[in-house]
Amino acid sequence: MSASVAVGLIGAGWIGRFHGESVALRISGTRLVAVADPAPGAAASLIERVSPDARAYTDALELIADPTVEAVLISTPASTHTDLVVAAAEAGKHVFCEKPMALTLEDADRAIGACAANNVALQVGFNRRFAADFTAAHDVITAGGIGTPQLLRSLTRDPGITADVASRVKPWTIFNETLIHDFDALLWLNPGARVVEVFAQADALIHPQYKEQGYLDTSMVQLRFDNGALASAEANFQATYGYDVRGEVFGSGGMVSAGEVTRTAMRHYSSPGVLADTPRVNIELFHDAYVAQLAHFADCIRSGSAPSVDGLDARNALEIALAAKESVETGLPVSLLSVPQ
Repeated sequence: MSASVAVGLIGAGWIGRFHGESVALRISGTRLVAVADPAPGAAASLIERVSPDARAYTDALELIADPTVEAVLISTPASTHTDLVVAAAEAGKHVFCEKPMALTLEDADRAIGACAANNVALQVGFNRRFAADFTAAHDVITAGGIGTPQLLRSLTRDPGITADVASRVKPWTIFNETLIHDFDALLWLNPGARVVEVFAQADALIHPQYKEQGYLDTSMVQLRFDNGALASAEANFQATYGYDVRGEVFGSGGMVSAGEVTRTAMRHYSSPGVLADTPRVNIELFHDAYVAQLAHFADCIRSGSAPSVDGLDARNALEIALAAKESVETGLPVSLLSVPQ
């Protein structure tokens, strides 16, 4: 393996700052050498805390052109992802892109094609694959421990959303940026199977005043796989008890589950009842998984191996998200049998 990977971070928002900290401080095989963010002072503020020798940019393309940057970590708004992936690939930089990699299948193909043509690694941020309990469940399934998957379930319940934030949520975010994690998890936990039909329902139950502008905060999606398995994916933006992400696969020979609502196994028994502490933010619930996925990315670059979750995985999850959108619009199930793979 070569020396540590020189990473440039594009986007110093909430999750971008955490990723930048991981690259600089938590992963031995990476160095944070540059940060780009259009907000005045955002890049410099992160650099000052975690990597004082890194360079600050306001233009992402300038960071991509920086000759010292070996790999680019994209953590910007979803609508910008594809163009940045393509620009990075054409500059010969390896790419880690937060989900979704694209918002259309055409853009997904463009991103995949650019990375393949320029022989650079492409990894997409489906962090559940790197959570210890989800990984263990996947390993049991691939080893035949539950027989053939028959019923699958995945859920994401965020701990809350204010009216101010809800007013700024883009249409179809619940599918493109939230449930896309669940769609990827369900595909991963039913190895080799393809989704052939999608039926989705969605509504604005938390902040209904914004429904007319395309805001949705609650959804249930039913999936049918080509191996006969049935699955459900659900999301809600306001779990008052904490951040709740779980998965379950029932098969012909058993069942596995992953995800825990409580932070630890500690329970406090007292006169009001039994109390348990719960995680409230994503970087708490998936702290180790976020770090592990970037460590995997660095290892792939240094060894020349392909990332375990790539552009095709991102395209497959997006295909389901787009079908869910169509299903909500039409009120009908959507067949994926005619969609090219």
